[in-house]
Amino acid sequence: MLREGRCRCTSCRWEFDPTAVLQPCSACGGRLAIRIRRYACTICGRDEPSRFLFDGKVFDAEYFRRKMAESRQRAAQRRAKHVAQVSPEASDRVVCDAIDLTAVPGLLSVINALTNHRETWPSEDTQPRFDLSAYQRHVLTHVGEEAVSMMDLPEMTTRERLDRIGMFIAVIFLAHAGRVDVWQKEKMVMVRKRETDRERQAVPVQSETADGVQGPVGRLTA
Repeated sequence: MLREGRCRCTSCRWEFDPTAVLQPCSACGGRLAIRIRRYACTICGRDEPSRFLFDGKVFDAEYFRRKMAESRQRAAQRRAKHVAQVSPEASDRVVCDAIDLTAVPGLLSVINALTNHRETWPSEDTQPRFDLSAYQRHVLTHVGEEAVSMMDLPEMTTRERLDRIGMFIAVIFLAHAGRVDVWQKEKMVMVRKRETDRERQAVPVQSETADGVQGPVGRLTA
């Protein structure tokens, strides 16, 4: 047995349905054959339960293939009939003339205003260019030992939103370079000059070299 309803001969490897080949009709001894979803005797027509099927179900694959082909053929015929009925009632193609936008006075100007016509856009050459170095110098000029909010730094331009964006970029770059300390306090960005940067600007050269040690450690030792 290969599976329920299927056997293979160990000598010639022939595969067959054991119910149809090995099981005779219990009434007349005739040969059984599949009838859609059951076995029936080919002589007396009596339905016969299979001795080789337990939980499985018999299935006449050829019957269902034929029924599916017939179903597809009927569906194609219905579609063809429907198209034949609808075609005479279909209207002719509608041919429209080209739209004349000048037919309505003032229409073009209204459309241009709605779509923000390209001619009214500012030229790229008139847009101010972002100068990172200028913003960095501006930030270093206005921050010191006391922390200040970045929003309190004086504006560089009259375009407030772009000015704040440029200021923020400059502060980030300065913090990355170690020139300023940046942190957030509630909803504010606080900035102050980093201690090492303040010392580099405030300490005289001669005190830097005292006792052969540079920076604040040398001053404390001295």
